[in-house]
Amino acid sequence: MKTFDYMITDPEGIHARPAGILVKEAAKFASKITIAKDGREVDAKRIMGVMSLGVKKDHTVTVKTEGEDEDAACSALETFFKENL
Repeated sequence: MKTFDYMITDPEGIHARPAGILVKEAAKFASKITIAKDGREVDAKRIMGVMSLGVKKDHTVTVKTEGEDEDAACSALETFFKENL
């Protein structure tokens, strides 16, 4: 299992467009990928779950990858967050 924390810097937070792109990025991997905020954890491959977290600017999320390609998934998602959120 690999995890990383990321503080959202996008002024809009995780709104519909980046959430959709995030879900597509997560879907590329076989590993189970979750995003957690304030003790609530959701499947990163489901847009409604991601949107339901209500992540805004300056909120910190924890991304967890677990499975056969967890290293690649964690690295790719960390890069995605830095470049897009």
